[in-house]
Amino acid sequence: MTDFILVRHGETVWHAENRYAGRSDVPLTEHGREQAQALAHWAATAGLTAVWSSPLSRARLTAAPAADACGLTPHIDERLYEVDFGQGEGLTREEMRRRFPQRLAAFLADPVENHLPGGEHPRRAAERAAACLADIAREQPDGRVLLVAHSTLVRVLLCHLLGIPLADYRRVFPQLHNGALTEIRVDHGQTALLRLNAPALAQTPALH
Repeated sequence: MTDFILVRHGETVWHAENRYAGRSDVPLTEHGREQAQALAHWAATAGLTAVWSSPLSRARLTAAPAADACGLTPHIDERLYEVDFGQGEGLTREEMRRRFPQRLAAFLADPVENHLPGGEHPRRAAERAAACLADIAREQPDGRVLLVAHSTLVRVLLCHLLGIPLADYRRVFPQLHNGALTEIRVDHGQTALLRLNAPALAQTPALH
């Protein structure tokens, strides 16, 4: 079995306005860098065997201190990119309402079948992330892997792995806190949720 600790990157400069940051490379705030350091303090005693990250800098810069604390080299995988939000990229909810009110209303009713215009289908995003985890699990059959990625990608991935309807990802997982720990266990193709949005506190014991 392989345990994955899924972490949303640290806070970014778009966080305060709640702008949709998909493929945009948005920098971390000072608080986001502090969250990365807190994650590193936790990682130093967490028994990690590998660290993986999205290619976007907000994820890489969150993962790098944790990898350093463990003496590991972080791996980058393009399948861990955030969902592409298309025309919603960089906009707030209110800005979307002014530009495409009907499409936004449809998205809020069902974010999968009516994903944001020009954006990536959430099902394809979930499938690419799940394929990434399956490859890592094959490489780390008894591993404990830190994976730093993005809010929407992790939420659709959790639904995909846990058998939750994908359209419910915003209802079942309304928020992932920046820098918090969400842990799953993958064993013979089955996935269990061990914890959700747990603070990254130092000296957390491994669950093996």
